[in-house]
Amino acid sequence: MERIVYERMAELDSRHWWYRARREILGRLIERRLRLPADARILEIGCGTGHNLPMLGRFGQVDGIEIDEEARAIASARLGRPVGLAPLPELPGVADGSYDLVALLDVIEHVEDDGAALRSVARKLRPGGRILITVPAHPWMWSAHDVANHHFRRYTRKALRGLIERSGLRVELIGYFNSILFPVAAAARLAGRLTGREGSDDALPPAPVNRSFEFLFGLERHLIGRISLPPGVSLVSIASAT
Repeated sequence: MERIVYERMAELDSRHWWYRARREILGRLIERRLRLPADARILEIGCGTGHNLPMLGRFGQVDGIEIDEEARAIASARLGRPVGLAPLPELPGVADGSYDLVALLDVIEHVEDDGAALRSVARKLRPGGRILITVPAHPWMWSAHDVANHHFRRYTRKALRGLIERSGLRVELIGYFNSILFPVAAAARLAGRLTGREGSDDALPPAPVNRSFEFLFGLERHLIGRISLPPGVSLVSIASAT
């Protein structure tokens, strides 16, 4: 990702509606769908500034990996111990068979060979371990946001399922989220394309809008893992070894 993306993440990850609501939604999904052992070991790959680590830490002992030096320093301070440097797809230095849960939260779209990345991650799982994956959905929504974040692709539901299965994993759950605000996001992307005024979509909106969006997006925490949501901005999947 470009340096400005990490800088904005560090500035906004505790205030921006998207970060705040997504943490709540994914935390509820883990509670509902994953029965992790009391001594679970959890790894977040591509943890950025570490804003998801406290949420993941509610479910076990959490480790982090981040390739950007400045983001890794922030994440290490938040975690209270060093966050590792182990790029995908090789993950050098990460022992096989070590983790009950590996989180790839908006990560594999940044990796050119996403299949090799998932196969490598699968080897890091303990027996019965799972991978939690989120990715941006709908290739037609490609915009300046994807360019700034150095994405290689956005995914269809079919493409994500195929990727997981070709990587030797079993799909336990796959579906959309950020569905309530999807019409707003889709309209903004299309308007930006038509006017030639596409933005990177990560600025902090005015406080009333920020609160409203957090409330609306956050409602999905009551639904995630219980029902299949309609098309959304993102896809989420839980995968396990076959």
